[in-house]
Amino acid sequence: MKASEDQVVEDAAAYQDDDEFFFQDIDALQKHGINMADIKKLKSVGICTVKGIQMTTRRAMCNIKGLSEAKVEKIKEAAGKMLTNGFQTAFEYSTKRRQVFHITTGSLEFDKLLGGGVESMAITEAFGEFRTGKTQISHTLCVTAQLPGENGYSGGKMELLDFVAAKFHEEGGVFKLLIIDSIMALFRVDFSGRGELAERQQKLAQMLSRLQKISEEYNVAVFVTNQMTADPGAGMTFQADPKKPIGGHILAHASTTRISLRKGRGEMRIAKIFDSPDMPENEATFAITAGGVTDAKE
Repeated sequence: MKASEDQVVEDAAAYQDDDEFFFQDIDALQKHGINMADIKKLKSVGICTVKGIQMTTRRAMCNIKGLSEAKVEKIKEAAGKMLTNGFQTAFEYSTKRRQVFHITTGSLEFDKLLGGGVESMAITEAFGEFRTGKTQISHTLCVTAQLPGENGYSGGKMELLDFVAAKFHEEGGVFKLLIIDSIMALFRVDFSGRGELAERQQKLAQMLSRLQKISEEYNVAVFVTNQMTADPGAGMTFQADPKKPIGGHILAHASTTRISLRKGRGEMRIAKIFDSPDMPENEATFAITAGGVTDAKE
C-alpha cells in the first residue's frame, strides 16, 4: 500500500515538473537586458511567457503601445537565447508529446473514438444540428476536467476567454480546459452579408491562431462547438446530407480534430470522426442523461 502511495506522489510530482517546464515567465528577460516597464507592456496584452514572445510576430508586437521596432528586436533576441529554435528531432517532439493529456467526455465509447478523450495542445471542434449534444458535452467536460485522472493528472479549473492568457499564467498548471460554445455565433451576428465575409474570416483566423497558441503555450485542451448550415451546392454533387459546418476553410484547417454529431433514437447521439491527424474515421454512440454524457445502454 505504501509503495503504491509513493508512486502516486512521484507521478504527481513529475506531472507538476512538466507543467513548470511549460511556463517560462517573461520576468526572466530582465537577466538579458529587458527592463520591467517593457515586460509589463507585454503582459498587458496577454504575452506572459517566453514561448508567447516566440509565437507572436514582430508586426503584432510593434503594435503594442510603447514598443518600438528596436525594442521588439531586442526582446525577440533575448527570448531566442532562452529557447531552443530551429528543427526538432522526432525524439525531441516525442518527449514533448508525453506532456499531452486527455479529458474524458464521460462516455468510454466516445473516449475510445478520440483516443482517450479531448486532447491538450490541440483544438477539438464538435459540430452538429441543434439537440445533437454539443452543449451537453461542453458541460460534462467542465466537470470531468476538474476530476483527477490517470498518469498523475490532478484536475484543473475553468475560466472565460477574456484575459485568458494572463489568467492561465497567474495560476500556471491548474487550468486544463478552455471551451467556446458556440465559436461562430457572435461572428454571424457582428458580420452579415458577403461584403463583410473577408473581414469576418480574417478576425476568425486571428482568434483561432490565438487559441492554438494558448493551447500549446499553456498545455490546455481547447474544445469548441460549431453550428451547421445548408450547403446550396450540395444538390449538384448528390450528397446524402446537404448540410455543412460553418466557418469555412479557416475553421476547418485550424481545428486539430473535428467531430460530427447527429441524433439517434431517443437520447442516443452518434459522434463521428470527421477529420483527425491521428485517429481513423469511425463512429461512437453515447447518451445524454440528467447526469451529462454517458455510455449508451443497449
